[in-house]
Amino acid sequence: MARPMTITEKILARHSGAEEVAPGQFVNVKPDLVMANDITAPLAIDAFRATGAVKVFDPDKVALVPSHWAPPKDILSAELVYKMRHFAREQGIDGFYELGRGGIEHVILPEEGVVVPGDLVLGADSHTCTYGGVGAFSTGVGSTDLGCALATGETWLRVPESLRFEYNGKLKEYVTGKDLILFTIGQIGCDGARYQAMEFVGDTISSLPMYQRLTMCNMAIEAGGKSGIVPPDDITREYEDGRAKREPVYLESDGEAEYKERYVWDVSEMEPQVAYPFLPSNTKPISEAKGLEVDQVFIGSCTNARFEDLEVAAEIFKGRRVHERLRCIVLPGSDRVWRAAEKAGLLDVFVDSGCSVGPASCGPCLGGHLGVLCEGERCATTSNRNFRGRMGHRDSEAYLVNPFIAAATAVAGHLCRPDDLN
Repeated sequence: MARPMTITEKILARHSGAEEVAPGQFVNVKPDLVMANDITAPLAIDAFRATGAVKVFDPDKVALVPSHWAPPKDILSAELVYKMRHFAREQGIDGFYELGRGGIEHVILPEEGVVVPGDLVLGADSHTCTYGGVGAFSTGVGSTDLGCALATGETWLRVPESLRFEYNGKLKEYVTGKDLILFTIGQIGCDGARYQAMEFVGDTISSLPMYQRLTMCNMAIEAGGKSGIVPPDDITREYEDGRAKREPVYLESDGEAEYKERYVWDVSEMEPQVAYPFLPSNTKPISEAKGLEVDQVFIGSCTNARFEDLEVAAEIFKGRRVHERLRCIVLPGSDRVWRAAEKAGLLDVFVDSGCSVGPASCGPCLGGHLGVLCEGERCATTSNRNFRGRMGHRDSEAYLVNPFIAAATAVAGHLCRPDDLN
């Protein structure tokens, strides 16, 4: 009889051909999907060629997404996208998401049903852990590892220990999955889950919509996690119905499964959270942050640029204007999200309010372009990292918030809640 296992261990066992696995064990696994973007794919392509391989292991299991320099900002970034685009053509990879027909990988792959529950996904991007929101094991790897996976169709992993995070209670107005994960990182630190699988459960999670589950798992890496995961349930099944490109595998942790640590929190009184520079763990409730003036607000990134994120922000902007002393940048997470937002009238609301609406791109999240900060500037951002220099000059500051707080801040000119507005 197999030992009781967590959902993470079950996925790794299935993909290594083993009946069971245990934390600390090294396993060879065969991924369902390997992914790279315009920063990491060129290096992975070089590593692939260095192996002597001529053809990728399976072109149907490869996704290449230009997202970080989308559209390219200079000659060098254009060359990176060119290299990825022509590799896709050479290899017959249909999963190349051209500008205007793609967006940010961590938004488009779940929404297109390319990643499904039970999958094992390798991505040359640290926020690949996002896909745990649908019940997949997904983790970031280096470009060299990804290049070898492109050639062989497998890689090795050390089975991580699992941490169980249980959240109970009904969330207050304006509190979201972004606040749950910021609170969690604030409690355990940016290395509190180092090389461990973060499993999110509890009655709060059971009622959390899919877009917020994806947000939570997206930021598992900000706690040092190897992965984040929400066990599939009826919300997952409803999300996958008519969307999944392959048959999902719905798994759950055994009742007697072992966890390194278990955390239980009542979050019914939680406030929206703000992560101060220069760590995602440097969190404060919005009541302690209210009044801090900012120069820019950014609503976007792989963390909070899904349709529902834009929808809640637009509701706050409706009939209001961006404060005269700052600018607000809105970048939808995918071209599908952009079109849906346009159809729903959200983009008109943003533009009428004085926001700058741009293409589906990572943009300023990584200090790339479309909103980079100069020395001394402050930005309230729905993205996932606020390390020194992350969004521009090393002496600029980024404050991580949810879309409700970002929109309210853009109107007020300082950090605040929507119910602080006139």
